[in-house]
Amino acid sequence: MFFTRNKGIVGLDIGSATVKLVELKERKGGQYHLQRIGVEPLSPEAIVDGSIMDSSLVVDAIQKLIEQTGVKTQHFATSVSGHSVIIKKIDLPAMEPDELAESIQWEAEQHIPFDINDVRLDYLTLSDDEPGRETMEVLLVAVKREKVNDYVSVISQSGRSPAIVDVDAFAIQNAYELNNDLDPLKVVALVNMGAGVTNINIVARGASVFWRDISFGGNQFTEALQREFNLSFDQAELLKRGETVGSYTAADARKVLDGISAEMANEIQKTFDFFAATSSEGPIDELVLSGGCALTPNLLEVLRERFGVPTELLDPFANIHFKDSDFDREWLTSISPMLAVAVGLALRKVGD
Repeated sequence: MFFTRNKGIVGLDIGSATVKLVELKERKGGQYHLQRIGVEPLSPEAIVDGSIMDSSLVVDAIQKLIEQTGVKTQHFATSVSGHSVIIKKIDLPAMEPDELAESIQWEAEQHIPFDINDVRLDYLTLSDDEPGRETMEVLLVAVKREKVNDYVSVISQSGRSPAIVDVDAFAIQNAYELNNDLDPLKVVALVNMGAGVTNINIVARGASVFWRDISFGGNQFTEALQREFNLSFDQAELLKRGETVGSYTAADARKVLDGISAEMANEIQKTFDFFAATSSEGPIDELVLSGGCALTPNLLEVLRERFGVPTELLDPFANIHFKDSDFDREWLTSISPMLAVAVGLALRKVGD
């Protein structure tokens, strides 16, 4: 399910704070055109720590997006992340595909810290088929079965067919690769900052070499503003986005937000330190940020100063065509980083 490709797919990113929908159409020459896009806020109690706590609220949000965008396509792709997702790259003795298919569950049991009966398992062979090669690289992905079922269920309850369940980190990489030239000499950290979880996918030599999810995101910024100024969650969200709330302005919020940005930088640094200690790759050359949290005022500047490398926001629509008469370019630019996962999902295809 994780690596299946499909035709006529709508990308649906079910996040903790918002549900995002993107539909693309591929035309001759491999050009992608934006067909539909939608963003629907989600109550904070709907999804907690990446787990769906109130499916009815999620279903309502998806149905609103379907109605607002007028999407007719039946097949939807979504993705998951967090502690219920395990990604491992393993080395195995070289074997034929049918032999691998028979032995993969036993191999997975040696590397997955969950009961194998409680997970949905998929794998992908990474090694080139070189004659005489004694080993092969295999990418294992295991997700708690309950989590997959919950995400599949809300799409089904919304009247659509859940065709693909991907992983957030891979969806971000799809969006990045479509819109950027991969430099094999650079080590690039793709940092996708959601409300509850931040996904880090480090790409080197044109391929992913390290993945990690950390439980830190936009909610930490919102909660800090709530505590500091005694605000409701919704008021703190407005203040976080730079709007004035009562007597509090963006300038009042800046010190609080910068403090949490520094904490975010510390969490990212821990991941980079672990990567450096366990990998033979060089240091991080570039940071590319996405997700709604990446739009937090001054966060990009704090990270750029902290890590001392080029740090930019991912534009998932840089190489996607659309008509100005169909979509407001300024609005799209202002929210594009939060749509990166949905774009990456919408790039999936059936049949290749």
